[in-house]
Amino acid sequence: MARRRQVPGRSTVDKDLGKFTYLEEAGQFVARGLVRPAAGLIFLVLAGLLSSLYVGNSPGAIGIIAGATLGAYMAMNIGANDVTNNVGAAVGAKAMTMVQALVIAAVFDAAGALLAGGEVVRTISSGIVQGGSMPSGDVFIWVMLSALLAAALSVNLATWLNAPVSTTHAIVGGVLGAGVAAAGFSAISWSAMREITLSWVLSPLISGVIAAGFLAFIYEFIVYRQNKIAAAVTWLPVLLGVMSGSFMAYLAFKGLENVVNITLKEALAAGLVIGIATWAASIPVIRQRAIGLENRNLSLRKLFRLPLVFSAALLSFAHGANDVSNAIGPLSAIVHATSSSGLTDTVSIPLWVMTIGAFGISAGILLFGPRLILIVGKQITRLNPIRAFCVAISAAVTVLVASWFGLPVSSTHIAIGSVFGVGFFREWYMQNSKRRAAYIAMRAGENDVVKPKRKATPEEARRRYLVRRSHFLTIIAAWVVTVPVAALLAAAIYKMLALLSA
Repeated sequence: MARRRQVPGRSTVDKDLGKFTYLEEAGQFVARGLVRPAAGLIFLVLAGLLSSLYVGNSPGAIGIIAGATLGAYMAMNIGANDVTNNVGAAVGAKAMTMVQALVIAAVFDAAGALLAGGEVVRTISSGIVQGGSMPSGDVFIWVMLSALLAAALSVNLATWLNAPVSTTHAIVGGVLGAGVAAAGFSAISWSAMREITLSWVLSPLISGVIAAGFLAFIYEFIVYRQNKIAAAVTWLPVLLGVMSGSFMAYLAFKGLENVVNITLKEALAAGLVIGIATWAASIPVIRQRAIGLENRNLSLRKLFRLPLVFSAALLSFAHGANDVSNAIGPLSAIVHATSSSGLTDTVSIPLWVMTIGAFGISAGILLFGPRLILIVGKQITRLNPIRAFCVAISAAVTVLVASWFGLPVSSTHIAIGSVFGVGFFREWYMQNSKRRAAYIAMRAGENDVVKPKRKATPEEARRRYLVRRSHFLTIIAAWVVTVPVAALLAAAIYKMLALLSA
């Protein structure tokens, strides 16, 4: 056997110590990868302990504690998968850093869940499966536990595969599948399902149209004007007023309903007042920020960064108000089934249940949010602060309107619909806008540059696409698959629970 050549100046002991050094570095690398899952596990234990303090030795305590743990697990998965819907556009446009985005999303998601999440929770907990059609209260509890576990597992798998799926699809599919397995198709409120399905179809279309409308307004009245900065000083405060006014109207009508009774007209009046106040207050701020800026698109992007941060916070609040139902809707139904004498379709929501959902979403955002946060921000279409602002404000308004009516729409549908709306509108606008063509001709005349027009070849037209069609098809396929997968998994889990309890 050939003898191993010795490296001059390096002994065998040195090489062995080097191996130990490599092992130590590898151990530290593996340990860093386990910190976040360990922190998540600690949160689940704390959620179970919190629920045990409220239920004590009361009947059904085990079911409530199990539901609280699974609800916390689902809430963490919602935060990890859906955070990209809230701040992905802002991070993709480089308007904020990853750390800033995570903190803003965590704080405002929790606030939205605690202040305004009650209405949609009632839809998930009692609107899909009719409690009175269940054979017993125990069966109803098993149905909700099965739905929670199935939805959480499916979303966790999707997050691991870097797929931004709809957590609303997952929980609705879970409740649907477990309900059918327990009591047949008659247990499902098909009218509620039709309403929910219709909202799934309409919400991305509506958000895409709203986002395209905002972008068209900004292009027409700000970007393609001779004096961009002056136009931005005039119209940007108006956009901020519209955004803050709609937010306040929603908050007054839904978020404060448990504190004071406010009618729709009063809420709209409050939104109008706040909108006008925001418009007036932002005028001097925008003027100050515009001082010294050159008359170019890069300067406009600087002006839109701060409003984009505000809109991302608004969207996070809306996400917490809407998607907290996916985690604690079934838990609320479990608590109600164990604490009431009979199964009814009216479900109350304890504060400690809302707290688990709110902080669970925040924990998921902070621990696992960076994994998917750039999918929506960069990989569908290219975003800058102006386009990202349109995406954020459109998604926020759509989610808030949906929560207003108690519809559990998918924030993933809405956010991605807004991104696609911006991208497809840009494709159309660049080819058909007379104002853009006149603006380019004016700039070309100023620079004494005249380029002859030439019709693009099919290959050149494809290269000019601003939206990746492959992502569009992949995302649509994921949306279609999520409901049946979660439903079949929930039905299987329920059957196993029924066999174990027999």
